[in-house]
Order: sequence, then structure tokens, then C-alpha cells
Amino acid sequence: MELNVVDLSRLQFAMTALYHFLFVPLTLGLSVLLAVMETVYVMTGREVWKRMVKFWGVLFGINFVLGVSTGLTMEFQFGMNWSYFSQYVGDVFGAPLAIEGLMAFFMEATFVGLFFFGWDRMSARAHLMATWAVAIATNFSALWILIANGWMQHPIGAEFNIDTMRMEVTSFFDVLFNPVAQAKFVHTVSAGYVTASMFVLGISAWYMLKGRHLDIARRSMAVAAAFGFASALSVVVLGDESGYEANLNQKMKLATIEAMWETEPAPAAFNIVAIPDQVKRENLFAIEVPYVMGLIATRSLDTVIPGIKELVEQSKERIRSGAIAWQTLQDIRGGEDTPEKRALFKAHAADLGYGYLLLPYSAKPTEATEAQIDEAAWSTVPEVWPMFYAFRIMVACGFFFILLTGVFFYLTSAGKLEQVRQKQRWLLHIAVWSIPLPWLACEMGWFVAEYGRQPWIIESMLPTSAAVSNLTVTEVLLTMAGFIALYSTLLVIEVKLMLKAIVKGPEEQPQPEPGLAQRPFAIAAE
Repeated sequence: MELNVVDLSRLQFAMTALYHFLFVPLTLGLSVLLAVMETVYVMTGREVWKRMVKFWGVLFGINFVLGVSTGLTMEFQFGMNWSYFSQYVGDVFGAPLAIEGLMAFFMEATFVGLFFFGWDRMSARAHLMATWAVAIATNFSALWILIANGWMQHPIGAEFNIDTMRMEVTSFFDVLFNPVAQAKFVHTVSAGYVTASMFVLGISAWYMLKGRHLDIARRSMAVAAAFGFASALSVVVLGDESGYEANLNQKMKLATIEAMWETEPAPAAFNIVAIPDQVKRENLFAIEVPYVMGLIATRSLDTVIPGIKELVEQSKERIRSGAIAWQTLQDIRGGEDTPEKRALFKAHAADLGYGYLLLPYSAKPTEATEAQIDEAAWSTVPEVWPMFYAFRIMVACGFFFILLTGVFFYLTSAGKLEQVRQKQRWLLHIAVWSIPLPWLACEMGWFVAEYGRQPWIIESMLPTSAAVSNLTVTEVLLTMAGFIALYSTLLVIEVKLMLKAIVKGPEEQPQPEPGLAQRPFAIAAE
């Protein structure tokens, strides 16, 4: 395979993003679980809940620090590897990132400090407020990041300025309340809640198998099972909303996820299993469930979902229009700035990004052959089989989380955990071995979201190939090697610190002073 700057830059950013998202979902979910546990402590005054908050807080802190260190690097990559992207959409993309950094992140960092160092310096209620502020700020931070990412998936509230060659905001309200961004936010945050719940559930199950810290393990398992069950159900519901938005705004992504080569009569069938063939442009094998895809994606019985081949034909028309827009833009920038030229550009401006798709195949898009147009149109189709199976791995994990958390929610509610520990230990083993699965599901979800958008860095507006910096292959390889070495080191540190804290376990229950147990108020205080 020939190495090129575009593919290597994509690989580098994908690698850093996937590394970073190993830390994000646990931070999102644990922050809320800590706030819930501390609320119970403040309401009841029982020390066991305070010990729970401190123990899970240590794991949260380790994850938070390493999440911040990997996240900062990602933002610098926009200028390093994607300079034209930064110049092209800086007016739009910069605002959410700046707000995230100046408001959410600083707020988060401030209250994290109060959480760890304020136990003996603040009242219980004040400390609880600080813990809830950490949870709110953490999720608030995710909101602004996903607003920026959602705009890349569905660019609204901005338009191209022919004089500055930049996208400029026309309605910050539209950018802020972008339906794709809102759907991504609630879906991503819910996935983080599931991740943290499965993490707490699995570690608590390990303590129960070892017969250690049972007082904390049982209570932690009860909170994680209830919170995780509700979150796992919401992930499925909110994922359906994301699918609906994809049908409205990213039809090629949806068709690729379903390996739907041909347009089917409504309502379309859902492929449970398929063997997509990218060369023959068909499925060699498929098991279908009638009507399901149409109902999920369109919420109707008569709305047609276009297949890949039909969408490619539509792309050809937009490519021809985009070639006119591209040539007109060159004419205007070359000195032929007339009202007629500007009117012509305005008529084809919506397809300018499709004109850029031709540049890898023809130096002058208006002179492209039909074969080159066909090749450019088919470049809008991501590789189908990775999308198809990544989505199904994510969905399968989601339903498994509902089942597992539902079972433990029932067991904790019915007071049967001790029976499980004595006679049904296999359930606890399943919980322990399931700890990595939420991360697998999250990474598959991001793969579907980002790889499914290709070849666009901004959907239908700017191809990835046009957004890259003027770098050499050697430069990208060297920086990629540095990132891999650094991030792998950080990941090893994270795992070792986490395992050390888990093996050590929560602090022991403080022993009463001699003679204290005989005092009547001591029993009431417990």
C-alpha cells in the first residue's frame, strides 16, 4: 500500500482520538456516580458511603488526569496536520472549543481540586456541591466538543464567504442546537454512564468473589446496576435518534452501515448478517428481517431509504455542479470578479465540496471525463464491511449491557447478592470479564461516526484530502511514532495505577476508641 500524507494524517488523528476516548467515557460516568454516592452519604450520614466516594474518587482522579493529557494533544493536531481545515472553518469550529476550554474545563479542574482536597476543609453539603459541580462540568465539557463534532457531521448555521475563503457563522443558535450534535451528546454521555456502571459493577463483583470489602461492594453494585440499567436502556433509545438523524443528513453513512447497495421498496429490511463485496458492489450473503430498517431509520412505512448505488448517481450530478463552482471560484480569485460570475458561483456553491472530490483525479474538474467523475462519485462510499460489522458489534454490546445490568438490578433489589456470591458465582465472573466491553462498544461507535463520514472532513462541504497540511510522509510518520510511544506509555501507567488502587481497595472502616462501643450514642451513630 502506498503511503500518503492524507491517509497517514487520518490514521494519526484516529489513533489519538481512540486513545483519548479510552479515558473520556469513564470520566463522564464516574463523575455522576460519585455525586450520587455522596448525596446518599450526606442524606444518611453513614461513613460507608463516604469511604465509597473516596475509593471510586481515586480511580476517577487517575482517569481524569490521563484523559486531560491525551485530550490537549488532539486540539493541537488541527493546526499541525489539518491546517487548511483550521483556516477554512476556524470561525465556526473555534467557538465551541474555546468555550469548552475557558468555561467547562477550567470549571471542571477547579472543582476536581475541591473534591480531592476539600474533605476536611469544607462542610459535607459544600463538598457535595463541589462533587456535583465536577459532574456537571465534565458533561458540559463533552457538550461543547460534540457540538463541534456534530457541526462537522451536519454543517448548519454557517456559509462560505467567497472573499475570505472561509466558513463564517450566520446563526450560532443553529450551530448550538444542531440536531445531530444534540443526538450525539445524549448518546455519548449515556454510553459513558454505561461504561462507568459496568466498571463499578465488575470491580464490585471481583471484591465479592474475593470476599473483600463486601459492605462497599454490595452498595456499589446496587448503585451501578440501577444507574447502568437505566443508562443502557437510554443508549438504545438515543441511538435510534442518531440513526434517524443519519437518514436525514448522512444517507450514505446509513446505507453503508446497512450494506444496502440497492434502493428497496419501503419499508426497507434490516440485514442482521451480511458479507459485503466492495468490488462486485453487492452482498454475497445476507440474512434480512423485513421492514425493520425502514421503521428505525424513517419511523414510517412508506419512506424510501436510498441505496448506495442510487446515492452514487446523485453524487455524480453534484460533482458536475461542484466542478462549475470550483472553476468559477478560480476565475473570481484570478481577477474575473463580475456580478455574473458571483451569481454563477452562488447557484452552484452548495456543491463546491463535490468539485474538490475531482481534484485527485483531474487537475481541472471542469475537464474531467465521465470515468473520472464515476471514480470520484464512488469515492464517497466508505469501505462497507468494517462499517457493517462495527455497528453490529456496538449494538450487540448494548443489548448485552441491558441484560447484565438488568439481572444485577433485580438481584440487588431482591436482596439476593449473598446467594449469588455463595451459589451462582458465574454471574460475578461474567460481570468481571465484561469490564472491557463498554470501551469496545464506544470505540466501535466512534469508528462508525467518523469513518462513515469519509471522504468528508465536513459532510458534503470539504473533503478530507483537501484539508490536510503541507507535510511530508516522513514528518507525519515521525510525529505518529512519537504519539504512539507517548500514548502507549500513558495507557500502561493508567492501567498500572488503576490495578494498584483496585488491589489495595477502599480504606478500612476506622475503629472506635476503647470503650466507645459501650456508649448508647455510638450504636445510634453507626
